[in-house]
Amino acid sequence: MQKKLMAIAVAGALGAPAVALAQASTVQIYGQITYEYGIGFQGDAAPGVGRPNVDYADTPGGSAIGFRGEEKLGGGMSAWFQCETSADIRGYDQIGLCSRNSAVGFKGGFGNIHFGRWDTPMKRALNVGTVGAEETGLLGMSFLPFGGSGGADATGTGQATAVGVENQQRARWKRREAGLSYYESPRFGGFQLLAAFSPGNAAADNGAINGDTNDKPRVWSFGGIYEAGPLGIGLGYERHNDFGAFTGPANLDDRAWGASISYKFGPVEIGATYLDAKYETTATTELKKRTATIGVDWTIAGPHSIEAQYGWAGDSKGNSLVGVGGGRGHAASGSDTGGDQISIAYRYRFSKRTSIKLGYVQVDNDANTTTYRVGNTASVTAGEKSSAVAFHIRHRF
Repeated sequence: MQKKLMAIAVAGALGAPAVALAQASTVQIYGQITYEYGIGFQGDAAPGVGRPNVDYADTPGGSAIGFRGEEKLGGGMSAWFQCETSADIRGYDQIGLCSRNSAVGFKGGFGNIHFGRWDTPMKRALNVGTVGAEETGLLGMSFLPFGGSGGADATGTGQATAVGVENQQRARWKRREAGLSYYESPRFGGFQLLAAFSPGNAAADNGAINGDTNDKPRVWSFGGIYEAGPLGIGLGYERHNDFGAFTGPANLDDRAWGASISYKFGPVEIGATYLDAKYETTATTELKKRTATIGVDWTIAGPHSIEAQYGWAGDSKGNSLVGVGGGRGHAASGSDTGGDQISIAYRYRFSKRTSIKLGYVQVDNDANTTTYRVGNTASVTAGEKSSAVAFHIRHRF
């Protein structure tokens, strides 16, 4: 008995410093790990000419590890930080620190002011009504209606080059934008206002390349969110200043407004989004695009649930002779330049933190569209469809 008591005392003495450190520390480790494996069916490149089916391993849907902490400064104000980094358990993409939502800031009765890379107010407003599907990966449904969901850089490393324009992700309206100055208001009965803008870091580079020092690519994003009980509503407006491939004094701007809504009826949640976007392609031409989604997440019984979503993109309107956004954007103005997509999946939840999912997605292009496709499958020909089946694992910690 004495030996047991002595062992407990020694263990307690050795553990005491660690316990004290843990109590004093404000830093929390958190994250989630995802893994997806599936097969993409790429359709035909031309009549009688088939593409091979391909299998993919991916880590989509927010696979990340993060560190965050807070210091009380008195008077109800706190300083805080967060550094969140993508976690690719495949070992393919070795990305640097703070590649996801990461910032430093101050919060208090006035709200929350922070600086860094973060989901824009527009993205957060649209997320309220995005129900029933994954955002990225083979099962991802964000590309057709929103141009994707994830990291973007308006300043564009080498803005005037093709790589720089690609980094801008011009057609992406669910952005995790770099270098944001951000304000979040306090919540008033479930309602919150959001505003953010990015810096014009690339101005000097553009002047050196294009001879136009007025080109300052910048994102302005605003949102309002209401979440109380079973109801959620999101409204957003975003503007992309001086985007696109610059060829002189013409500064090309994009703008979009979006709305979303969700509601829970017991075990069933439904959600819908709508986006209305306009892109300037020259000083005198523009492309207009409207997209929408509707989805459902139904917890059938216990750990079993069914998720489904339908997405739609209307024809490209306006008078633009060129498309925007490359292979993940939209076709030039004209008839039969839209598309639609559908997904359905079964999810089994082992716990609140761990689940698996098996799903099917299909994306269809209208007769004059080549830009919409599943995951990372090959570019399609006009009117072609692509599809995929995949399983998805998620574990939060």
